[in-house]
Amino acid sequence: MEKNVSALSPIDTKIKKLISFNKKMGLVHFIQGAFMMLFAFFIYPTLNEQGAFTIPVVGNYLEFVQGEGLVLTSTDTLFELPFLPMTASFLLLSALFHFLIAFPFKKKYSEGLKNGINKYRWYEYALSSSLMIVLISALFGVRDVAVFALIALANAGMNFFGLDMELLNGGSQKDGKKINWLPFIFGSILGLAPWVAIAFYIGVNPNLENVPGFVWGILATYFIAFNTFPINMFLQYKRVGKFKDYLHGEKGYIWLSLIAKTILTWLVLFGAFQPS
Repeated sequence: MEKNVSALSPIDTKIKKLISFNKKMGLVHFIQGAFMMLFAFFIYPTLNEQGAFTIPVVGNYLEFVQGEGLVLTSTDTLFELPFLPMTASFLLLSALFHFLIAFPFKKKYSEGLKNGINKYRWYEYALSSSLMIVLISALFGVRDVAVFALIALANAGMNFFGLDMELLNGGSQKDGKKINWLPFIFGSILGLAPWVAIAFYIGVNPNLENVPGFVWGILATYFIAFNTFPINMFLQYKRVGKFKDYLHGEKGYIWLSLIAKTILTWLVLFGAFQPS
């Protein structure tokens, strides 16, 4: 039989509340993701005469031309990126991971938190935030499948460095050990790669005045949110104020994830009706 909250230790009580919080956040993510999926497949097509909100993903190939040697062929469209369903996907991914750690992996999640580690967070971010940055880059002109792949892998690698930071330093504060900041530094450097690509496409765009306002809103929102996550981690390991408690930072990650994804989702939803 499960212990009463009053019989639990202080840290177990906090973790129990965090698990309940994850259930609620999972539900909030799921409702928004389900609504966006419904909007993408049933509402948007009936309201918009231009058809589905998609972005072409292209590939370039080399071929041998007599007298010229190897030359780049004309660009081929490989497939269309379904923007709205993919926006719903990063919400549903978050919902899935919230439910996983609140139900089947509750015990492992609790044990990890006691050691200053939540590996499930970083696996989820590696998927959902990579999808988010790919979609944002697409709004600014990225179309090549190889560039998309590199952006996603760089972003996923940044999150895996976040996991490595926790694995190397979990419990270090309790043991009085010196924090190893190398994963944080390397992850921060790698995390710049997608933004360099986006900045390049913005820089070479001769028609920036035609970029819809919602696109700039999405970029600004995600850029701010992107930088709040490493700040949250920095405060955790510097043990600033309430962040001395790892669980305070854990709850901070959950709130930051929800706020960033919610704002992005609704910006995309309203932006879907802007002229192409």
